[in-house]
Amino acid sequence: MKNNHFRTVNPSTNKNIPIDYPQASIEEVNQSVILAKDAFISYRGKSQIQRAAFLRQIIVCLNNLKEEIISICHLETALPLGRLEGEFLRTTGQISMFADLLENGSWVDAIIDTAQPDRKPTPRVDLRQMLIPLGPVAVFGASNFPLAFSVAGGDTISALASGCTVVVKSHPEHPGTSKFLANAITDALSLCDLPEAVFQLLQGDTHQLGAELVQHPEIKAVGFTGSFSGGKALFDLANQRPEPIPVFAEMGSVNPVLILPNTLASNGDEIAKGLAQSVSLGVGQFCTNPGLVFFVDSEGSDEFLTTLDKLVQEIPSATMLSPSISGNYKIGLTRLKRTPKLTSVTKGIESEDANCARTEFFITDFDTFCSIDYLSEEVFGPVSLLVSVSEEQINSIPRQLAGQLTASIFGDPQDLIRYKHSIESITHLVGRIIINGYPTGVEVTHAMVHGGPFPATTQVQSTSVGTQAIRRFTRPVCYQNFTQDLLPDELKDDNPLMISRKINGIIK
Repeated sequence: MKNNHFRTVNPSTNKNIPIDYPQASIEEVNQSVILAKDAFISYRGKSQIQRAAFLRQIIVCLNNLKEEIISICHLETALPLGRLEGEFLRTTGQISMFADLLENGSWVDAIIDTAQPDRKPTPRVDLRQMLIPLGPVAVFGASNFPLAFSVAGGDTISALASGCTVVVKSHPEHPGTSKFLANAITDALSLCDLPEAVFQLLQGDTHQLGAELVQHPEIKAVGFTGSFSGGKALFDLANQRPEPIPVFAEMGSVNPVLILPNTLASNGDEIAKGLAQSVSLGVGQFCTNPGLVFFVDSEGSDEFLTTLDKLVQEIPSATMLSPSISGNYKIGLTRLKRTPKLTSVTKGIESEDANCARTEFFITDFDTFCSIDYLSEEVFGPVSLLVSVSEEQINSIPRQLAGQLTASIFGDPQDLIRYKHSIESITHLVGRIIINGYPTGVEVTHAMVHGGPFPATTQVQSTSVGTQAIRRFTRPVCYQNFTQDLLPDELKDDNPLMISRKINGIIK
């Protein structure tokens, strides 16, 4: 490692925050993972009710530190206090949801096929299946959600709920926030009399630290939210190991929006208003930011563009999360500005303040879009590309798109029926498809899918938001011919946990 300590920057001033944080060493990585492995042996044996109590204690401990967490997070990220209040509630809310899931218990997908000793020509043995935890998990904190997708965020909590132990590599841009969040979890471990190594925090600002963690032979899975380059690098390292492991990387997308002709003509002003709000929300620093908009060049398109221009010009600039994110945004904008047949259609209010970004829309035609590969790549920030298409070109749009987290379709009933085939094609490219709505605002529910085909994620079958996220850190095991006293409670005949199970093909 290059230094024993590191600091971070206040993005609103571009000056160092004068607090030194210890840089974890390679030796500490190894020690943490070994401790996590040892703690897993004990933690995996805890009942779902015990793990639920632990999660609820985390909420109590987080609330005890709420003022300190929000204060340091505001300093490190420049996120508005109101936004952080909301994200804090989202963080505790999703923890509560996973506690509810554990108390219900049915998420383990218990399946029982009882023995049939008299079956001809051969008897059937007793077979019982359920999900069990994988082992120690590495989690990487996200830059754009320092609470809900970070140290105490969805990856960490879903892994802990499953029975896995967790080693978190915090994001280097908010180490103070990460430390307070980690303190809440370790306090909860102590109060619940659980091994302290069930959860551990590693801090540092080098890529080597994360690489060593992913390559450690005792790590059994990885959770990551961030850039494509970062997620793909971890994915490649995990697959180069002697024992490859799953990497659940959410790497962002352009989240295409398709505005169909009838709706554009009848509701273009309202769509423009929603689009301006969605693209500028959070300074565009959401993985669900609508960065690509296809609209039909027909009746209503001129009014739509005029309204959009008027609205965007009134949007103030705002501070981005860090100098590096701001710098990358400016690089992306510069490339767009230099692209032939691409013009800036509207801009927000400019600011000279440190790391500020203004909302901006560019426009081009479908042929130009199809001919330049990078126009379909994400520019992380408050920017979106408008692509004018003809009605005949709508069916060709899905062929120009890679895997995405979301897609939004705006249309009236006649539009939606007429272009049903295109909507179906787009559905196969995304994790969530939205009718007459924008993708920003990811509800934490049982049905939510925050995932999608590569390159949006590295595991198309999974979600990083919602209770189904717990499945990422589990695997199925079949118990054959076990006696009742050896079986887990979830699979015993008398069903002591009173959970829903599938018995001989029937859910009971």
